[in-house]
Amino acid sequence: MSESTAATTSTTPTAATRRQVLARTGALGVSIAFAGSLPELFAGTAAAQQLGHTDYGPLIPDPKGLLDLPKGFRYQVLSREGDPLRSGEGQVPSNHDGMTALPGRHGRVHLVRNHENRHNGRIPVPTVEGLTYDPAGKGGCTALTLDSRNKVLSERVAIAGTAVNCAGGPTPWGTWLTCEETEDKAGTNGYTKDHGFIFEVDPADPHRSGAVPLTAMGRFQHEAIAVDPKRGVVYETEDAFERPFGLFYRFLPKKAPGGPGSLRAGGRLQAMRVPGVPDLSSIQETGACFDGVEWVDVPDPLAVETPIRFQDFGPKGITHAQKLEGCYWGGRSVYFVSSFARSAEGSAADHFGQIWRYDPSSRRLTLVIVFGPDTDIQLPGESPDNICLAPSGGLMVCEDGNGIQHVYGVTRRGQVYAMARNAQNIGTPEEPEYGEFAGVAFSPDGETMYVNCYTPGTTFAVTGPWHR
Repeated sequence: MSESTAATTSTTPTAATRRQVLARTGALGVSIAFAGSLPELFAGTAAAQQLGHTDYGPLIPDPKGLLDLPKGFRYQVLSREGDPLRSGEGQVPSNHDGMTALPGRHGRVHLVRNHENRHNGRIPVPTVEGLTYDPAGKGGCTALTLDSRNKVLSERVAIAGTAVNCAGGPTPWGTWLTCEETEDKAGTNGYTKDHGFIFEVDPADPHRSGAVPLTAMGRFQHEAIAVDPKRGVVYETEDAFERPFGLFYRFLPKKAPGGPGSLRAGGRLQAMRVPGVPDLSSIQETGACFDGVEWVDVPDPLAVETPIRFQDFGPKGITHAQKLEGCYWGGRSVYFVSSFARSAEGSAADHFGQIWRYDPSSRRLTLVIVFGPDTDIQLPGESPDNICLAPSGGLMVCEDGNGIQHVYGVTRRGQVYAMARNAQNIGTPEEPEYGEFAGVAFSPDGETMYVNCYTPGTTFAVTGPWHR
């Protein structure tokens, strides 16, 4: 049943100045519409103290053909698929996806990196005793420890035997929650255990966290999470590929979060209901807000018989959205991304990406950014995926679409600019193809941007005049 039944929903957009801005990427561009209150995206964060900037300038072609960056910026390749893991456990796995950068001792940084390997993944995460959930699973995480100059001090398996580790999110107590984007059960694709869970990874000591599924947090096609540092509530996105599309969840832990393993005590899983809005794609105007958001208990979090999004949530139903992906906590709110919606695939309307904000104190949901199609998108297939706060006072958004792929910056004033471009052509000269970006994160001191190229799996460290 719903925790709160109040429904003072406003379906009229709040007053907002709609703006369209252009990101310069050579001959290509992308326009995005913003709510006039865009700076509230960063309210209460350290990034909000920065004035931001308008642009770092055009991207300079990389003579090595790996990563194009603005003048003054440079990159290091920290790790690449197929190379030997420094631990000697095997090869660096393929399909680099979600990632976080966590502070370590003596100025060190822990990178925890997902590997979205399915049952047929090219290079699996090596199985390690005490860190393997299902020996038939090829996904998992690797952890890199870096010194203050981004020198790789260690690289090892952090969890193995999982499947389709897409994204996740950091916790306030310094661990990483890695998410399986699958609902495959034991007996499917050779798996010996059910999949579709969240696992906690301790980068400082992976054996302390082990390979324990957090079953109370639900079994579904997980994408990303964000933790409310004050209340301990964990918000979760579901990237379902077919109708009915995914849901936006929250997990209310029984035990007050306080360290690795605290989420194993269980809790309640709920799904978001926006009264009168069965599909978020139907909302097209930036600044639209909805009060009285409800949270409804999930009938069967383990989805023993029926996937959660198909379950009966009562006569009022539940709110769905296509391609719910990136998720992060900023200030007093949680932000989540819908990468795109296509009416031809069953969505109520079309868009090339939305960013939503939910404020738990007011129970208000607001659409703060809309990507096309009425914003004159010129980059084919452009859609936002992973997002993170940037030290410049804005966002970094990974692109996951067709054609050349970028990391875009979004300033607090609403300007969009290209920060990085993948120069690795994994197709042919006649049919070029470029791997998506994923896992963008900044070092604790804000001096380095870490980002993955999905294929060929490559982890970059980008430094330069971020505060220019």
